[in-house]
Amino acid sequence: MSTTTRSARRQQMITAVFAVIGAVLLGSLLRFEPGGTNFYLVTLALALVWTIGAFAAGPVHLGRQGWATLRLAGPARHPDETRPDAGPRDRFIGPRPLLWPLAIGLGLAGVFVVGGLIVREIPFLYDAVTAVLAFADAGTGPLLLFITVVNGLAEELFFRGALYDAVRGRKVLITTVVYAFATLLTGNVMLAFAAIVIGLVCGQQRRVTGGILAPMITHVTWSASMLYALPLLFPM
Repeated sequence: MSTTTRSARRQQMITAVFAVIGAVLLGSLLRFEPGGTNFYLVTLALALVWTIGAFAAGPVHLGRQGWATLRLAGPARHPDETRPDAGPRDRFIGPRPLLWPLAIGLGLAGVFVVGGLIVREIPFLYDAVTAVLAFADAGTGPLLLFITVVNGLAEELFFRGALYDAVRGRKVLITTVVYAFATLLTGNVMLAFAAIVIGLVCGQQRRVTGGILAPMITHVTWSASMLYALPLLFPM
């Protein structure tokens, strides 16, 4: 067995182990009392699991705004300039992605707000949203914002970082399915739906930038926006 093969299998094994641990913790989140200490502790533990799993599985790359196919083959000067889902002559180039992922996050938030106007007219979907918002309503503002940001960053580190690198083929689809399934373990269909949308959008960003910076910015922007926008649409 070659060194490359052993390294890939090690990466896949580590990712799988942390995916299971994280999924179990994620599935238990909504079973705690809203605003209770246990909820915050498990939420922070979950972020720690995703983060440790991401770095244990291998290097994490930030990515760049674009990519170009080079005419001359050769090793990339920087690890994050190699396009993992394309040929060996493809390199990621340009500055770090900052503004456009922010714009995408705000755009997604706008789409979800419009969707919320429809969802609140459907009783069982309304109940699914308010079940999540109960935790926001019972929590303290700064702490809730902190765990929202931290978990958004940690999820992208793991799902669009370690898991994306560990998957061989159909990376965006597979990472989105795994992310949605782990979220569905909470028992909340609206969280699972949001995971599908975020997974597809952030997965595409990882694909075109080669790193997790753009997905992180989009995810955190969307999450923070929803934290403040949804309670206005779904008053408790």
